[in-house]
Amino acid sequence: MMDGFLNTGLGTAVLILAQSLGVIAFVMLSLLFLVYADRKIWAAVQLRRGPNVVGPWGLLQTVADALKYVVKEIVIPAGVDRPVFFLAPMLSFVLAVLAWAVIPFHPGWVLADINVAILFVFAVSSLEVYGVIMGGWASNSKYAFLGSLRSAAQMISYEVSLGLIIIGIIISTGSMNFSAIVAAQDGNWGLFNWYWLPHLPMVVLFFVSALAETNRPPFDLPEAESELVAGFMVEYSSTPYLLFMAGEYIAIFLMCALLSLLFFGGWLSPIPGLPDGWWWMVAKMWVFFFLFAMVKAIVPRYRYDQLMRIGWKVFLPLSLAWVVIVAFLAKFEILGAFWARFTLGG
Repeated sequence: MMDGFLNTGLGTAVLILAQSLGVIAFVMLSLLFLVYADRKIWAAVQLRRGPNVVGPWGLLQTVADALKYVVKEIVIPAGVDRPVFFLAPMLSFVLAVLAWAVIPFHPGWVLADINVAILFVFAVSSLEVYGVIMGGWASNSKYAFLGSLRSAAQMISYEVSLGLIIIGIIISTGSMNFSAIVAAQDGNWGLFNWYWLPHLPMVVLFFVSALAETNRPPFDLPEAESELVAGFMVEYSSTPYLLFMAGEYIAIFLMCALLSLLFFGGWLSPIPGLPDGWWWMVAKMWVFFFLFAMVKAIVPRYRYDQLMRIGWKVFLPLSLAWVVIVAFLAKFEILGAFWARFTLGG
């Protein structure tokens, strides 16, 4: 009877809704622990306790902070463009969550298993800059506007490098589907079959570009307190501010998922003989978030001219050259299927 209901239009809609809610629940629950872990790691590096009062070991501190933001009064400065002012944080949050629709955690465990999944992620993530620009412009403040312009230039600059790096993965796999990319990394050598080895130079570039793309330290120039008084979010408070911060952390976690899928085998086991599973995917994402948090804690902030110079004069030429090199290596199948995984049916 249940199978018959699921084959109807209403059943399909209910199933899609349930799957969507499941993905959103995973992302939002992860968000609570991401903020907690970020603060704990930063505290450990600085030899202090971090959150430790609300709940056991401070686990409910993030919940308390979220409730505080929700119940506080929303302060709206005079002269703001009210519709755009409120639309900006909602846009940033919704787009950050929307990108998770094509992220697989296991074969078949994906909301939309489309053949152009990488294109979808980049289309959605590139739109997130509009939320930042709209927030800065609608705030009617020169500091917020300058912060939004900085963020737009920064995100556009490093999206170019991210796109070129991923083109190398697409050339090796012959597909833009995340499940196919993970399948191409499967083999008898465990973690040595993953793309981190054939695309080794680009793993570091991708990680650093992901830091800049998500306005993460040491590239958090749009929010530089000493220069721009918190940047594009300076006029926001309460729930709109919470939506901006939640969207930023969700985008960071998305980059962790992309690193796992593109270079580190997704749900594949690192050791031959151990079963594959979604737990490997989640564990890898948390490892990469730990690296994000450690960079925030130990690396000093760059100047804006240094950030732009690295993006356009270092990362862009290197990633463009890597596309040409991988295309050559894959075309002539140097070292067999080391770079040309499409020969294996990937």
